[in-house]
Amino acid sequence: MAIPHAPFGLRFLRVPYDWWRQRDPFAQDFLVALALTVPAFVPNSSRIGGQIGDLPQQPQNALTLVLVLAQILPAAARRRWPASTLAVAAVAFAVHQALGFPTTFASLGLYLTLYTAGAHQVRHRREAVLALSGGYAVLALVLNSLGSPRAFLDYLAFYLFLAAFWLGGRTVRKHRTQEADRRRLAAEVARATERARIARELHDVVTHHVTAMVIQADAAQFLLASAPERAGESMTHVSDTGRRALTDLRHLLGVLEATGETASAGRTVEGDRSPTLGEVGDLVEQTRRSGQPVAFTEQGERRAQSLEVELAAYRVVQEALTNAVKYAAGQRTHVRLRHAGEHTEITVTTGGTPGAPTAEGALREGGGRGLGGLHARVTMLDGRFEAGPRPEGGFEVRATLPFQPRQA
Repeated sequence: MAIPHAPFGLRFLRVPYDWWRQRDPFAQDFLVALALTVPAFVPNSSRIGGQIGDLPQQPQNALTLVLVLAQILPAAARRRWPASTLAVAAVAFAVHQALGFPTTFASLGLYLTLYTAGAHQVRHRREAVLALSGGYAVLALVLNSLGSPRAFLDYLAFYLFLAAFWLGGRTVRKHRTQEADRRRLAAEVARATERARIARELHDVVTHHVTAMVIQADAAQFLLASAPERAGESMTHVSDTGRRALTDLRHLLGVLEATGETASAGRTVEGDRSPTLGEVGDLVEQTRRSGQPVAFTEQGERRAQSLEVELAAYRVVQEALTNAVKYAAGQRTHVRLRHAGEHTEITVTTGGTPGAPTAEGALREGGGRGLGGLHARVTMLDGRFEAGPRPEGGFEVRATLPFQPRQA
């Protein structure tokens, strides 16, 4: 569906907004201070501002100009030095009030620096509040001694008015801190999740290949005396398996390095080389070379799915075959893939006698890896995972993964 274009007026405003966002904070603060300084010298707006003393007005002079500029120009550095700019603006405002000079638009600088200090002051915040409150109390006493007609409630109301700007900045600071904590926590969770994922990948790769190498090496040692030519074939399989293990480990190390930069980069690296359902046949053949009798059947039309689903399906078969080699060496194993319309079913059964310890060994794999890691991986994809001994003997691993089309 086409998205309607923004009205011309909104597009017109977007240009200066984008330009403003591209300026650094110091330049923004300088422009704000400059914009607030100009009205202080325009006749129609110069007398708009804060006033608390109501003392008889005194004629303006050079000191008036200095105090006007001192109330507003420090705002140009308000985010760089919030406490200092507030102190200068507050002192200038107090002296301006005590000398009875006319109300000035520059007094808005006090409100702006109050808000900024509440939002950006990092250290000695409580001391700053106490100093400002004490200074305001002294100003109220001085104004009262100079004949100000203001009553106590007037001073209290103006104090609360000023405090509202500080509290507004404090609220913004609190929200900003909470948002930063939320992003930090989300990043930590993402890193922990990625580390756990890579740990599962390392477990799957290392356990499978090392198990196959150990079985093949044991077979070669057994055949050295009786059939030397077959022993050499077994050692060739050991070498091939070792090379595949090194290739997979280099791939995972690349994922780990990319994860240090961005999680999405890690997924991109993984997506380039991650095993898929189309490689299950190679996995079965590799297991056969380890001496495990494995049958493989595939039903239905295989369609390209998301990398996460295909990798999870591959790891289910890989872990099940690894457990079969480790705990049920020589037992007949059957790998079945069934591609239905909305899901893919993976079933790996290993023969055995009822009550055999082979299934117990597979089930004891823990620490978030092995069968437990597969259960978590499949569940995260909204699939179902089951593993356990069969009543007639042996062991079965079954997983159902929903179909997720691969993104272009």
